[in-house]
Amino acid sequence: MRLLLSLLAVLVIAALAMGGSVYWNVLRQTESLFDYQLRQMALSLRDQGEIAPEDARALTDGQLDYVIQIWREDGHEVYATQLQTEPPARAVLGFADIPAGGIVWRTFGVETRDRVIQVAQPQNVRHARAAQAALRSVVPLLAVAPALALVIGWLVSRSLAPLQRLAVEVRSRDSGSLQALPEEDLPDEVLPLVQSLNALLARLGAALAAQRHFVGDAAHELRSPLTALKLQVQVMRRAPDEGTRDEAARALTAGVDRATRLVEQLLALARSEAGPPRDATATPLAELVRQAMADVAPFADARGTTLELDVADGAEGVSVPGDGDVAVLARNLIDNAVRYSPPGGRVSVWVGTDATHATAPVLQVDDDGPGIPQADREMVFDRFVRRDNAADQTGSGLGLAIVRQVALRQGAEVALSDSPAGGLRVRVAWPAREKRADAS
Repeated sequence: MRLLLSLLAVLVIAALAMGGSVYWNVLRQTESLFDYQLRQMALSLRDQGEIAPEDARALTDGQLDYVIQIWREDGHEVYATQLQTEPPARAVLGFADIPAGGIVWRTFGVETRDRVIQVAQPQNVRHARAAQAALRSVVPLLAVAPALALVIGWLVSRSLAPLQRLAVEVRSRDSGSLQALPEEDLPDEVLPLVQSLNALLARLGAALAAQRHFVGDAAHELRSPLTALKLQVQVMRRAPDEGTRDEAARALTAGVDRATRLVEQLLALARSEAGPPRDATATPLAELVRQAMADVAPFADARGTTLELDVADGAEGVSVPGDGDVAVLARNLIDNAVRYSPPGGRVSVWVGTDATHATAPVLQVDDDGPGIPQADREMVFDRFVRRDNAADQTGSGLGLAIVRQVALRQGAEVALSDSPAGGLRVRVAWPAREKRADAS
């Protein structure tokens, strides 16, 4: 409707402008034509000796708009058309506008050897006839304008019909319908918009499918620990003695810990998949890694695992974007390394920079566990994937999935390789960051 109204407004403005231009031009041309007639009439009488009586009667016809006046050299009026309105009483050579008898006359005077001839016409008559001629020229344009408006309305309606059909289809869909919108018979100006909407619908469909898959996996993974907790509660309630009850309570506590860790990792994975990375200030990577090691230290002590941190020269001030996401990434890497290393093992953490970019942060974690075969290294980034040869089967299979999601959000790369200690090496490399000059 807005497009149609805009086009009709342009049509009206153009019609008015063209009508005004045509009216003004025809008015001027008609005035010029009337002046030409005055001049030709005066010149045609220039060689007349006397006006015959029959010619005089013809010139006094009331239907004529012209007044003819002839004077001799001595000023005696030889002839003047008889009108009710008084004509000009004096002659002016050439064209002139002379007021007389309460009106303005347009006159043309010419001088011969023995007389002066003047032809006059009332200005109001000239203007009225010029206006009539101009209006007759404008009327066809005004008559065509409504027809053009109808044609424009029909063309706009026909051109926008595919958009109307598209709008009806979108309105008829429910919230779960994410099929692509039809792209046939769309105007070229609208097709890129529909293609962008289809791409957005495809991304939404993929995100919703991943969410449904995640919820299904989470429900499946939570069912087992919750069932185990329920059984352990029943065992504790049926325990015949205090020792059996204490053993059941310890098993129940361990089950609660496992369920708590699983829920925490599920929440961390959900946050890492929630959307684009948030804007955050840069934080030193070494500081975040130390905090992550402090969080994992009690679990490592319980398994007798030694944690080692090596910060390369000049890497203390190397920062990464954000803090919470990177802390989750580092904690999961170190926790995985401790969990899948044998009791009494060693986990080495290195913080440095890329060899080719001094401002590209790198986090590297080595363990002395069983490692991961080359063929399985891509698969372990999927959710709820556990290694059958793991030293500890209490993991949830979410650690590396969380690491991959956080890295993708920050534009970092995760690589798995063999560790010199015999286990697995996980290397996370962030893109190089621009150096900022320190304030003096």
